[in-house]
Amino acid sequence: MIKQLKFFCFAVAIAIIASSGSLTAKSNTLEQPVSGKNGMVSTQEAIASRVGVEILKQGGNAIDAAVAVGFALAVTYPRAGNLGGGGFMLIYKANDELATAIDYREMAPKAAFRDMFLDEKGNVDNQKARFSALSSGIPGTVAGLVYALEKYGSMNLKQVIKPALDLASNGFIVPDELYRSFKKAQSRLSVIAPTREVYYPDNGEPRAAGKLFQQPELASVLLAIHDKGRAGFYNGAFAKLISDDSLNNGGIITLEDLASYQPAERQPVMGTYRSHKVISMPPPSSGGIHLIQMLNVLENWDIKASKLNTASTVNRMVETMKRAYSDRSKHLGDPGFYDVPVAQLTDKRYAKALFEAIEAKQVTPSVEIN
Repeated sequence: MIKQLKFFCFAVAIAIIASSGSLTAKSNTLEQPVSGKNGMVSTQEAIASRVGVEILKQGGNAIDAAVAVGFALAVTYPRAGNLGGGGFMLIYKANDELATAIDYREMAPKAAFRDMFLDEKGNVDNQKARFSALSSGIPGTVAGLVYALEKYGSMNLKQVIKPALDLASNGFIVPDELYRSFKKAQSRLSVIAPTREVYYPDNGEPRAAGKLFQQPELASVLLAIHDKGRAGFYNGAFAKLISDDSLNNGGIITLEDLASYQPAERQPVMGTYRSHKVISMPPPSSGGIHLIQMLNVLENWDIKASKLNTASTVNRMVETMKRAYSDRSKHLGDPGFYDVPVAQLTDKRYAKALFEAIEAKQVTPSVEIN
């Protein structure tokens, strides 16, 4: 039986909307919305979405499908869904009204220091901060997906990672969107030997749309995770490859950093918007707190009466977002190192004060908001 679970994580959304019965979906054309009777999977990449649907059809729950999709995206959507990154996962289990949040974002290596991205004049070095080995964090994707599956899934890791392993080993046809992403990153990635070999094998040109794309090296990593769980990534041969590559290119990720990485399970932030309950990701994500903050402000207006996309409605939204973003700059950080004032930022009385400030001065330049 498919459990009633809902999962939202970045571009992945999987919802189980009935507890039993066959999984069906229909769409008249590509332009029409897709409807489903018992479940739905939405990602930024069609092959990965189908992987999630197949897991649901096999009787998996939403977490099983989400984890399978996460690993599949590492194969089919490398610019975002990859093993070297991290993420957030928000889970709601309808049967017992459980809401929980898993933080598996990248972490700074132990050797990180405050001024590591400044140049000799004390200015931010954008190249060093964004594109150097020094800017790489300890990856959290594998640990987070395995943690979620073991605690909230119903299938085992071998079952849910197999579709991704098959895609990497056997290959898939490069879609137009993937080709365009290769093309966009060509100037940066084609000059790096490993990425040139994988993504730009034809004299530095990107893999063409419509061609088979196999990734045997990625398959070997997925096989290690398949056989050994998280240890196949954070310990042993592949961990050494990651650390050696980092250290040999000016980075600071060590074997100890990798072996000690752990995801964190946190309490979601919660609020209300009119009659609706809102559950979202807590810090270090800034989205959840400020989503609730903005909704708290906006519910002071009759948005329905002012109508969608009118000047007054858009202005109210813009002014609300300005103030939320100002608070984000001042207050948001990693709760492991900074006490984020969650209660204050999501308080209805604070939102009322922001609403009154907007009403008093309809348009406020951003530089005046502090």
